[in-house]
Amino acid sequence: MNETLIRALSGAVYILLLLSCILYSNITFYILFGLFLAMAVLEFCKLVKLNYVIPLIIAIVSYIIFYNTPFNQLYDGSITLISILVAIQLAFFLFSKKDKAFKKHEKWLYLIGYIILPFIILTKIPIGVDGYNPRILIGIFILIWTNDTFAYVVGKSIGKHKLFERISPKKTIEGFLGGLTFSIIGSMLIAKFFIGTSNIGIWIGIAILVSIFATLGDLIQSKFKRLAGVKDSGKIMPGHGGILDRLDSIIYVAPFIFLFYQILNYVS
Repeated sequence: MNETLIRALSGAVYILLLLSCILYSNITFYILFGLFLAMAVLEFCKLVKLNYVIPLIIAIVSYIIFYNTPFNQLYDGSITLISILVAIQLAFFLFSKKDKAFKKHEKWLYLIGYIILPFIILTKIPIGVDGYNPRILIGIFILIWTNDTFAYVVGKSIGKHKLFERISPKKTIEGFLGGLTFSIIGSMLIAKFFIGTSNIGIWIGIAILVSIFATLGDLIQSKFKRLAGVKDSGKIMPGHGGILDRLDSIIYVAPFIFLFYQILNYVS
């Protein structure tokens, strides 16, 4: 079968599964992302050469324990802070020119702060004032897809200045700015016509966070793969790679969006 067709079919199945499970109920959403978490842990452990048995048990038990936990300022603030500190450490790792093997404590730190906690945070993001609101998470996914699509289109059309050539030769500054611009436009449309809110500024803020941190997340995952000497993090999605290849953007940006939520809640 043609490789382009395989990639298109695989992507269509992924998007259909993702949207249907998020929309159907919070239970199907939670189950799907629990499976995604398990696969992400397996892929990450393979990338950094860490035995997967104990990490997988910790991930699944943590995910189950924290299911449907009510909002708590101390708990939510703690997991957000840990995830963001790890995200900052990963940003330093991205810009570091030293390509060295990970120490054991670094592998565990990244496993917890980069994989496990962001998935737990993701289960909290769709919870609005009236309970589970799938449109919130779908809106964020749409912004990520918009950013990726227009960063590619604009970069391919007029991109001349490399964004981070050492890690991702195809990304350009023009592409990044194009993705940012169209994400902001998309956020206005999502807020008004999909979410049905007058707080368009909140969604513009989310769009800016998505463009910056989703791009960083994609670059960080690229460096993990480069150090591991592999093209994709896994093979579960023909033509697309693994679960981490699909979710690297949202797991990196999720703690920053959740922090944004908490700040807005505190201010209000």
